[in-house]
Amino acid sequence: MIKRRLLIFILTLCTLALLVPEDSMAARSRRQKPPGEKYRSAMVMDADTGQILYTENANRPVPPASVAKVLSLYLVYEALNEGKASLQDKVRVSKKAWRTRGSRMFLEPGSEVTLEELIKGVCIVSANDASVALAEHIAGNADKFVARMNAKARQLGMLNSRFMNPNGLPAKGQTTTARDIAILSRDYLRRFPQSLQIHSTQSYTYHNITQHNHNVLLTRYPGTDGIKTGFVNASGYNLAATAVQGNTRLIAVVLGSRTPGIRLRETIRLLDEGFRKVQKEAANKEVINFAGRLSGQDIPVVQGFYDVVEVFKIDTIISII
Repeated sequence: MIKRRLLIFILTLCTLALLVPEDSMAARSRRQKPPGEKYRSAMVMDADTGQILYTENANRPVPPASVAKVLSLYLVYEALNEGKASLQDKVRVSKKAWRTRGSRMFLEPGSEVTLEELIKGVCIVSANDASVALAEHIAGNADKFVARMNAKARQLGMLNSRFMNPNGLPAKGQTTTARDIAILSRDYLRRFPQSLQIHSTQSYTYHNITQHNHNVLLTRYPGTDGIKTGFVNASGYNLAATAVQGNTRLIAVVLGSRTPGIRLRETIRLLDEGFRKVQKEAANKEVINFAGRLSGQDIPVVQGFYDVVEVFKIDTIISII
């Protein structure tokens, strides 16, 4: 038997089917986007690893709108974990909370509502009045709560964000970025995964008034279970979304869409691209592991020029396009 050492580029050949150039996702996105800005900034992140799968103008300042409520909820859940508050706390609704405009759960001034109900109002129907009531209960007043919001933002590494109120209503100087909201969302889900049980609820009834969750992605994209929509004129339509497929959870942030339909469509597109990239990388890893197990072994050849070939693992992967 004639034995010849033959260098087999197993990994190179496999890349024909499995590997995608690093910039292909962005290139494909550019091809799919017709002329005209569909959103002002966006980011897709792997919630488990923190890997950035897509980014576009991720540091561009945009008013957060109601996506700011994710940070408010972060502080509320943190207080619950630390034993500084309870879901059954009775929260007295102030006139300031009652007068808050925009989306509401229609709290009555002077009434007492459990903290749990207020959390549901914020998570499901984006209640601005409930956000103020929570802020006053947790910190004593809204201004002190906002100071805590900004301190927490700095602690989390949200370097380009500044918050002026607990609900995201228009305010001079209030701004964030897609990167900062992705950072916030990842830590929020890591620390308070139980919050998704509420964020994924599609409707909420309080005092015989039923309102629906603004996050229509819950019914339009399999595996979606959060997190928060937002809109003010200065920003456009915002969304911090999360969805899970298999063992992979992604976070997609889209800020400044022109319409809710564009926001929905672009978020779906970005999630699709993100999951495809994760699946592709997982397949690549399997190929590399397989080649490693074969390295150094003699592989018999049937009806070939050589009887046996020896497999070598190579460190450099060459993509053939």
